[in-house]
Amino acid sequence: MKKLFALATLLIVCATIGAQENVIRLYPGAAPGSEAWNWQEVVSDTNMFNTKIVYNVVNPTLTVVAPEAGTANGTGIVICPGGGFHTLSINSEGFDVAKWLARRGVTCFVLKYRLVHSLTNDPVKELMAAMGSDVKKFNADIAPTIGMAMADARAAIAYVRQHAAQYSLVPNKIGIIGFSAGGTLAGGAAFGYSPDNKPDFAAPIYSYMPPELVSGVAKDAPPMFLTAATDDQLLLVPGSLMLYEKWLAAGKQVELHLFGKGGHGFGMRKQNLPTDSWIDRFGDWLQLQGFVAPLKTAPQDWPNLNRFATDNEKIKDMPAVGKRVVFMGNSITEGWLALDPAFFEGRPYINRGISGQTTPQMLLRFRPDVINLKPAVVVILAGTNDIAGNTGPATLETIMGNIASMAELAKANKIKVVLSSVLPAFDYPWKPGMHPVEKIAKLNEMIKEYAAKNNCVYLDYYAAMADERKGLPVAISPDGVHPNLAGYKIMEPLAEKAIKEALK
Repeated sequence: MKKLFALATLLIVCATIGAQENVIRLYPGAAPGSEAWNWQEVVSDTNMFNTKIVYNVVNPTLTVVAPEAGTANGTGIVICPGGGFHTLSINSEGFDVAKWLARRGVTCFVLKYRLVHSLTNDPVKELMAAMGSDVKKFNADIAPTIGMAMADARAAIAYVRQHAAQYSLVPNKIGIIGFSAGGTLAGGAAFGYSPDNKPDFAAPIYSYMPPELVSGVAKDAPPMFLTAATDDQLLLVPGSLMLYEKWLAAGKQVELHLFGKGGHGFGMRKQNLPTDSWIDRFGDWLQLQGFVAPLKTAPQDWPNLNRFATDNEKIKDMPAVGKRVVFMGNSITEGWLALDPAFFEGRPYINRGISGQTTPQMLLRFRPDVINLKPAVVVILAGTNDIAGNTGPATLETIMGNIASMAELAKANKIKVVLSSVLPAFDYPWKPGMHPVEKIAKLNEMIKEYAAKNNCVYLDYYAAMADERKGLPVAISPDGVHPNLAGYKIMEPLAEKAIKEALK
């Protein structure tokens, strides 16, 4: 885990707007710089904006809006609603945007960032009064909050990149979009970034860009999409033009759409104006940049046979240095290589983990990803995503049958088999309320019994890692499912012992 967000990023997972959503608290304790804030976040449905707003945000969060199972394309995006740093237009500039993008396969993270403290129950009235009385004073008053909100946006990008494997994302396909004040964050994120929090694309929408956030365009600046309406009541069009001209002068990818009419804050609201189609233009741009696929029905590589096809071709005919071992699994296996590459380097170990996969998907790719590589041993770690229902309902008997089929295919090809226990999990962050504890325990009994009867080695991670709840303790798994480096350090000697036993 990288230092910046070894914040273990305390996951507070709860059911919210839909089954595909969960909420992540961005910091494990009080947000840095606002530790003394003690007011409560509030939602308002009745206000001058005539839309749902959130105000008095103290603890920044990300709400995940995921595509339907099997449709995610590896792109993630942080969405920053606007509202003058006093409120968040959480639907029109947040969840409605997320739902549209999720239908295109993008995994969305709606950010609630820190806001100016509203002293009444009518934050919109406060905002309008402050903006109307003295603009210079208003800008000075919100400046400290902009700094904190900017930190929240950078933290959000870093969190998504750090947890890319968990959400089946490609680490260099993580962008940011923001509206008005949220556009400040999207635009600001394209300057002064680090490798952890660099956006791979940025989309400031009718953004406010204070001069202190703007600097020179970096050599590796991300592509940018901009849009606004000429009749913007807040006169923010020059900010979009400035960004366009800076990117253009630097020779960077940039696209600007200026609509003749639409006002400020059009977001996803329908006005029967050309601004209603701005999101379609954004979708076209994402496609042009390679972040989404064309809208068409195409054959799906459900088991992801292509994931390792090129690597497999390079490996299968190469003589193994030592007795080759293939690790077959899901995101727990995939994340192992990412978090502790030293365990695999210098050993004849091949990682064939794919995030999110279930046993039927692994069974379909078992021949190209295991058998054809001619290993001496295969270590199979599978089953938890089946229990979570990642590819639909599955009985324990069906899951065990798929694991047994993989084992039998391996043995038929003279490959020794190590069957791993399913790791403990008290709940699943991406699908809360599944109550997997008893099912995991029962499946592990079935795996252990099969291994004993069929001359396979049983690798018991569960007993070494379960806490008193029969889940994973936070010290070795921030989200309760995926091990961190400390968790993998527990698994590694157990795996090596099991491999050694299999090779006897």
